[in-house]
This record gives sequence, structure tokens and C-alpha cells, in this order.
Amino acid sequence: MTMTPEPVALPSTSLGEGPVWDAARQCLWFVDIKQKRLLRFDPASLALDQWSAPGEIGWALPADDGRLLCGLQGGLHWFDPASGEFTAWLAVEADRPGNRLNDACTDATGAVWFGSMDNACEAETGNFYRLAAGQVEQAGPSGIAITNGPAIAPDGATIYFTDTLAGTIRAAPIGPDGLPGALRPFVTFGDGMGHPDGSITDAAGNVWVGCYAGWAARCFNPAGEEIAKVDFPTANITKLAFGGPDLATLYATSAHQEMSAEERAAQPLAGALFAFRPDVGGHPLPLVRAA
Repeated sequence: MTMTPEPVALPSTSLGEGPVWDAARQCLWFVDIKQKRLLRFDPASLALDQWSAPGEIGWALPADDGRLLCGLQGGLHWFDPASGEFTAWLAVEADRPGNRLNDACTDATGAVWFGSMDNACEAETGNFYRLAAGQVEQAGPSGIAITNGPAIAPDGATIYFTDTLAGTIRAAPIGPDGLPGALRPFVTFGDGMGHPDGSITDAAGNVWVGCYAGWAARCFNPAGEEIAKVDFPTANITKLAFGGPDLATLYATSAHQEMSAEERAAQPLAGALFAFRPDVGGHPLPLVRAA
């Protein structure tokens, strides 16, 4: 496999998102938000399993007790892979029924960073949050229509927040208290680049970003300079995740939502799961601390 992305699974996701590598089970979890599905891809067997979620599901992160913590519209749920059952846990933004949760990551302590967004992708009602020790607090920029990321540098010192409609990614230091400091500009997408969607960092601290409506994934060094662009055969690349035993394979989810019949015919791989091998691999992602 090279820097040319290849389809490795064909779930035809309406809005594929949230890929994350599960080192213990050697599989990739991802979601189809609009079809309310949690999916699991096994690269060894090429098996693709799926479960129906009780709502629009933005992400699922492996926890240290074998379960997955999932962000759904309305709040946080636990998913047990052994039983296939979802269990509601914590409500988030119960006073904003038009919002849903969208994209997440873990930090070195096992805390979870995630964002909310307007499900109609219009109103600036989204916020970023941090979950630690069973408590959710706002942490990061607010007043965003579509939050994405967040992503954390491999040394744990910097976090990146994406405002998809504004086309911007901002960075902030993570302080001793675990919370973000002052925001600074990191990257602004220009014409023809699409919209910055989900992001992840590699072992060198570079930031990989899916480009929705941009036909590509792009990589930026810690200074915010573009150092790589990988072209895809479909327009909507949503998020990336390093996986495989050596964390050297970069997986990418995609979407076909709101495409016309003509666009679907021209992009038969829209909604597929892709993979390629970049020059720099990933770093292990901390498990969610369940206790």
C-alpha cells in the first residue's frame, strides 16, 4: 500500500465518521452518523460488522474496561461489544435538542475531548467539552456551527480545534490543569481546499485533516505549513485514523450524504473506507478512563 488511497471496505456510509484504532482487538471502529450505525472493520479478515445505535452517533472510543464510550445526539452512552448493547450514561446539552455530538479524542490522562454542533449545520450553537472523572465541562471555543477535531499532539502539550464552516483550525496549549490555554490560528482553508473535517496527529506531531468537498486529505506540520496532500476518488473525506499493528496505515472515512444520483454515479466509492500508508506513522491513543 502506498500514498494512493485504496478502498478496504465498502459500507457505503451516508456520513462515515469517527475512525479509531482499537489496539486490544486489532480492529477499526467508525460510525455512520445519519444511518445511526456503529461499524467495526477487521483488517486481518476483512470482516465488517455493524450495530444499530439508539440515535445519531458521532464517535466511539475504546475504554480501559473493554467497553466503548459513544457520543450520540443528546449525550454519552456506553457500548458493550460482547452484548451489542448501548446504555445511556450522561446527558449533554439536554436544553439544545437541535444539537448533536460530533467528533472526539482522548488525552494522556484518559479524559475525553468532544464537540457539539447544530444538526442542521447552520446555527452557531456548538461547543467543545472535556469529560474527566465523570464530569463534563466546557473546554475550548464555543459558538461554532460545526465543531470538528479535536486532536492532540503526541506530546500532549497542544490541542487543535476545528471550525468547519469558518474553514479554520486553531491551536491551544494544554495547561497543568488539563485545560486549554489561549487559542492561536493554526490553519485557514482557502478556495478549492474544501472544508476542514476530522483531524488526527501523527508521531511527528503533524496534523492530518479530512477535506470535506475537497477530494483530499491534507497534512500540516506543527507550524501550520502544508506538507502533504493525498487525493481521493470521492469528494467528501471526513476523518482519518492510524491503525494496524505498527500504526503505519492511515484509514479514512467518507460520505455520500446529499449527493445527487448523478454525483453518486460519478463517485461510486463515496461512503467507502479507504487506507494508505504515509511516510510517518501514528502514535498510540490513550484509552478512555472508565472509572
